[in-house]
Amino acid sequence: MARVHPSALVDPRARLADDVDVGPFTVVGAGVTIGAGTTVGPHAVIAGTTTIGERNRSFPFVSIGLVSQDRKHAGEPVTTTIGDDNVIREYVSIHAGTAGDRADTRISRTCWIMWTEKR
Repeated sequence: MARVHPSALVDPRARLADDVDVGPFTVVGAGVTIGAGTTVGPHAVIAGTTTIGERNRSFPFVSIGLVSQDRKHAGEPVTTTIGDDNVIREYVSIHAGTAGDRADTRISRTCWIMWTEKR
């Protein structure tokens, strides 16, 4: 059974592999699927129709699968798909796709994703 910190909120309809680790104050929505060996850090939000593969590691304050920030998004069904063996560092946001662009945001495998401040 997945290890979910007592302060995390995981929707009972979310599908987590048996060895997933969910950190404190994290929110996991109903349409989320998280694969084996994945660790979700504290204060993360994973929502929407989101599939996260195996052996991924996310750090504090990531935001994955929320509605697109594209102003053309008009409520169409959209998804987020993340492959295996990725590292998603602090403060990274990965938003769902838009209907005009395949409706899926897709991250491949073995990626290292970091937030940087634009100056």
